[in-house]
Amino acid sequence: MELEKRTYSASDLRVESRENGPPIITGHASVFDVIGDGGWFREKVVPGAFSDSLGIDDIRMLWNHNTDLVMSRNHIGNPRGTLELAEDEKGLAIMATPPDTVLMRGYLDMIERGDVSQMSFGFQVLLKDWIEEEGEKDLRLLKKIKLWETSPVTFPFYKSTDVAIKREHAEWRSSISPKHIYKSKLYRRRLNLGLR
Repeated sequence: MELEKRTYSASDLRVESRENGPPIITGHASVFDVIGDGGWFREKVVPGAFSDSLGIDDIRMLWNHNTDLVMSRNHIGNPRGTLELAEDEKGLAIMATPPDTVLMRGYLDMIERGDVSQMSFGFQVLLKDWIEEEGEKDLRLLKKIKLWETSPVTFPFYKSTDVAIKREHAEWRSSISPKHIYKSKLYRRRLNLGLR
């Protein structure tokens, strides 16, 4: 399968400095039910597209899709879990704790200044549908996605994502649907027991 990337323009990509811990990055790497133009076709991610992948896949946050610049990694690949992902009403919500390095502080500054305000994600399509509409480009519905990575990026594909450093961890968690948090905890328990 081919690895694809989609980028969104963001309004809530934020960095927040915390009193009792390192800064966190929050935002949305994907938004649901927003149509993007892929050139010869249009595309839309449907709610639930990421739900299976979030529980079982080793996902990273990169800077501008660069595999040399890892910012965080989810609990499946890193027991410390420096990247949290969940589906909420808007889309694919992220909360990342990047390492405290000179390079990363520069990236956080770019997000805080608003120079970088978009996010993107790298993925493989596992299940899709096509819709033909008179006078429009065909519309591809992404129904099931294997997520490889998310990234704050310079240029967007979609215009509705966001990244920021603003919210505390507890606030971010409270903004996510309890159903998805429970599923994530259930998967963690299963993985700790060696189950898939």
